[in-house]
Amino acid sequence: SRVRQRLPQGIDEPVIAKVEADAFPVIWLAFSSDTLSALELSELANRIAKPMMQTAPGASDVRVYGERKYSMRIWLDPDRLAAYKLTTQDVEDALRRSNLEVPAGRVESQLREFNVTAATDLQKPGEFRQVVIKNVNGMPVRLGDIARVEQGPLSERTSTRLNGRDAITLGVIRNATANPLDLSSAVRAMIPKIKENMPPGIEIDVANDNSVFIDRSIKAVFSTINEAVVLVALVIFLFLRTLRASIIPLVTIPVCLIGTFAMLGLFGFSINSLTMLALVLAIGLVVDDSIVVLENIYRYIEDGMKPFEAAIVGAREIGFAVVSMTLTLAAVFAPLAFTPGRTGRLFAEFALALAGSVIVSGFVALTLTPMLCSKLLKHTEDRTWFDLNMDNAINAFTRAYGRTLIWTLGDMKFGTLRFSRRWFVVAIMVASAIGSAALFATSKSELSPMEDRGVVLVAINGPDGATMDYTTRYANAIEKIGSKYTEDFDRIFTVVGNPTVAQGSVFYRSLPWEERKKTTMDIAREITPAVTSLPGVTSFPITPPSLGQGFRERPINFVILTSDSYQNLNLVVRAFQDELAKNPGIVSVDTDLRLNKPELRMDVDRERASDMGVPVDAIARAVETMMGGRQVTRFKREGEQYDVIVQTSATGRDTPQDIEKIFVRGRNEAMIPLSALVKVNEVVVPRELNHFGQRRSASITANISPTYSLGEALTFMRAASQKVLKSGYSTDLNGTSREFVKSSGSLYTVFILSLLFIFLVLSAQFESFIDPLVILLSVPLSMVGALLALKWSGGTLNVFSQIGLITLVGLITKHGILIVEFSNQLRGKGMDTFQAVQEAAALRLRPIMMTTGAMVLGALPLALATGAGAESRRQIGWVIVGGMTLGSLLTVFVVPTMYTLFARKSTPGAITTPLTEGVSGGGGH
Repeated sequence: SRVRQRLPQGIDEPVIAKVEADAFPVIWLAFSSDTLSALELSELANRIAKPMMQTAPGASDVRVYGERKYSMRIWLDPDRLAAYKLTTQDVEDALRRSNLEVPAGRVESQLREFNVTAATDLQKPGEFRQVVIKNVNGMPVRLGDIARVEQGPLSERTSTRLNGRDAITLGVIRNATANPLDLSSAVRAMIPKIKENMPPGIEIDVANDNSVFIDRSIKAVFSTINEAVVLVALVIFLFLRTLRASIIPLVTIPVCLIGTFAMLGLFGFSINSLTMLALVLAIGLVVDDSIVVLENIYRYIEDGMKPFEAAIVGAREIGFAVVSMTLTLAAVFAPLAFTPGRTGRLFAEFALALAGSVIVSGFVALTLTPMLCSKLLKHTEDRTWFDLNMDNAINAFTRAYGRTLIWTLGDMKFGTLRFSRRWFVVAIMVASAIGSAALFATSKSELSPMEDRGVVLVAINGPDGATMDYTTRYANAIEKIGSKYTEDFDRIFTVVGNPTVAQGSVFYRSLPWEERKKTTMDIAREITPAVTSLPGVTSFPITPPSLGQGFRERPINFVILTSDSYQNLNLVVRAFQDELAKNPGIVSVDTDLRLNKPELRMDVDRERASDMGVPVDAIARAVETMMGGRQVTRFKREGEQYDVIVQTSATGRDTPQDIEKIFVRGRNEAMIPLSALVKVNEVVVPRELNHFGQRRSASITANISPTYSLGEALTFMRAASQKVLKSGYSTDLNGTSREFVKSSGSLYTVFILSLLFIFLVLSAQFESFIDPLVILLSVPLSMVGALLALKWSGGTLNVFSQIGLITLVGLITKHGILIVEFSNQLRGKGMDTFQAVQEAAALRLRPIMMTTGAMVLGALPLALATGAGAESRRQIGWVIVGGMTLGSLLTVFVVPTMYTLFARKSTPGAITTPLTEGVSGGGGH
């Protein structure tokens, strides 16, 4: 209310709505008809469709585009006004006097009463024409004598088209907490009801629906989950060779997923593409712990122990390792859940969903899995050909690995010199660390990969001062460019006049993903030359970004700040743009600082106006009415009220000289033309003047070529700014660029914190600082594999791949935990360090192979994903596949080697916990 007092009195009242700053309609409905006019169609859309759509759950606002709202248009003739010595104020006063509706009281008799209403309002054009403005020389001058009166549209400053057909479009804005899928479904369900309430001949089409991508991506993730379950089941069956044994880990999948869904509900999270992505990874993760427990119990049963006893002994023996692996993996995601910023908020649900599934899987592995093993597993002498051959293959591989490990841990001679081969392993580990750092430094980086979201948006920016017709002409040309891609697009939706008459958007809505061969990124690249070469406008295609950025937001948003004048800032911006033009990777450069908007400035000669008895406000009101149109009063039509607008016709306001032909009344009723009182000059002014951080600013936005990355672009722009920026100027980032830098820094911090959390958790578990260090040395090995896979697949370092790397830290340490924990147990029983680590590594090889196979094949559907959102899923998939494959291969050699180097000087006692108490001797191994 305090701000409202500072605003002019004549403005529309401010409206407060709960929407995001860059709110964009979730779904657009287009209304078209061959029998109804645009006025009639707008009327029906506003009176019937809009109120119904506003009741949709989650709808914050319904905006009408291309609207032609009814109004009574009074087109004044300046020459006739002057001839009758009338002014615009005379017309306005006469209309207010003649068009009013007041209650005239009531008539009361002894038994009845009647309300009296005076029919003093005007409703039809003919009634308005008969309004007497003034008596001149004894003759009444009516409105029809000096103006053309008709019902017409209130404004024609926006238009929409669907597939080349004019339409009235309603866009539904969701509130900040609404689910777009629910909102879209609710609006679509209303279409039949809206049609029922409208006259025949009106077609209602969905012009654009941004929730389609979300819906299809979630369905694609569900499909990926099914594929992951099948592949994980295949891995388990190949290693265990019995259906009974294979069922046990698979049972944990639905149990863990149900538990995870319960946790999501408890925290108030929704099922979305990110939580579903977490569940895909969880398929491979949740069976890991059960596989480790099952394999250990199965080994005892194979050696002849009874199933019930084997379940107790096997679970106790492996319990500490399972608890360590569960806590380690959960600790990895703890920092991610508390990452600040928009990216952190988005991935908090991902992190907690994955951590929740891991915790549930650890609990299931130590409770449900041993029970199922005791009931379902049994020792049998009847073995199939497949069983025997698979068992022989695994045993042969294990023996070969054991011999290779012994050779790796041994010494080699050079004459009289003895040299340990372990130092070659150390060299490989050091090389891996250096390789990881080099790959990090040379990998391309961006906020998120470009996704095929099923739509290409072409943004149109006309020159300042461009008219609606000017912008429409170019929008039609861009429509024709898209019409050549009939095998890719099923609709072309155009909006002109939003946010200004010089701007517009053309949406190319594509066919479903499985029905086309090209991605929207491919199409955008193909149409770029034709779109950007249009003379007279700045136009460029945009593939809408992911991670919740604005629909029209461009990847590069570079801000130059200063306290200098805007004129000097403009010179710096132009020089900066010249530098950017030298880089072909940065395309379609634009800026929001434009100082060349044409404007007619009217300077009033105040002394002359005073001498002639003309108030300055009378001059201003006359120009406003004639040039801009003034809402004077309102009229009723079919129960609704509409504006009465007084204005001169288009032919009376198409040149600057028309302003000077307007007459005002002076002293002694003299009619004075404005040419005697004002001077009209054509000037250029800023379109808008922006501030950033309370300083004058100019934002430079641009797109990136397919072979360039956001990280490279920002590096180049920082270097270019140092060349052209003078003292007193600084730079900043906004939008996607700012979020990219912010998220990159926070994710690097999260990566370090994850390593620290794991180290602390393992230190507490092992009561040692050496064992956790040995385990964490496997991390660089997996990083090399992950980054190589990322480069090979054409991926980049972005929030998805970086979160995959963080997940990989927890996954790869599982192998080290198994080897180090069993080595400690064997050494606690008095075994030599070398012998203990060799036996522990060979003994744990099969569960390591099984968990690696489960995780790699479980992530393979992500790496090979297609359809909506596949680009982001592939980033995580390849990180897991590459990192786990190479990391596991090297870890089984590096961890034993580093264990012998660091741990051989200390002799740990047997680690005792409630789970390991009562573990008998070797038990058959």
